[in-house]
Amino acid sequence: MSVIAIITARGGSKRIPRKNIKEFMGKPMLSYAIDATLKSNIFDEVMVSTDDIEIAKVARKYGANVPFMRSKKTASDYATTFDVIDEVISKYKRQNMNFDTVCCIYPCVPFLKSDTLKSAYEKMQDFDAVIPVCKYPVPVEWAMKIENSMLIPIDRKAQNIRSQDLKPKYFDVGMFYFCKTEKIYEHNSLIPSKATAYIIDEAECQDIDTIDDWKSAEMKYKVLYGM
Repeated sequence: MSVIAIITARGGSKRIPRKNIKEFMGKPMLSYAIDATLKSNIFDEVMVSTDDIEIAKVARKYGANVPFMRSKKTASDYATTFDVIDEVISKYKRQNMNFDTVCCIYPCVPFLKSDTLKSAYEKMQDFDAVIPVCKYPVPVEWAMKIENSMLIPIDRKAQNIRSQDLKPKYFDVGMFYFCKTEKIYEHNSLIPSKATAYIIDEAECQDIDTIDDWKSAEMKYKVLYGM
């Protein structure tokens, strides 16, 4: 079975300028995704899909391949992850390179471990895809909304249910997706019907969309790695 890792790292980043190659704890953010991917030793090809020459340079420096640049269409704000993956797979096919399994990895994952990728890949053997998820810290049934300055429970009955009587709920952590290539095209999605969950530890999860997120991630990294 042949496996490709596609790290998606376009140049445009509005909330954190140059986020994908901004220095994080001494190295470009993108380098952490590349490092974990290479160390997992499960990929036949590790490539970065980017439209940015500087990002491509950083990607190659840390060991990833950039055999071609991303098109303007798939680098736009309206392009989906599926669009990016489709473009990459199609271009490799034209080079007579085919892959049974695709792993789409996002670039801002400084806590991603190589062992996580290996374990997720092993779990996928009986499924069409593996999605990393993390458990909600509190029951989602207790959610509330604010309307006209009033705090309103989404489900008033659920407010009286004990947490131990509610099943845990999980959210997509947006770190990576393993999927069998044929199923991507069968469903036009990275999340086909026969997908399984890979539960990620909270310590490995971190959204980095704002400057505050970035600062929190730096503090978390210092605590986890004793820096």
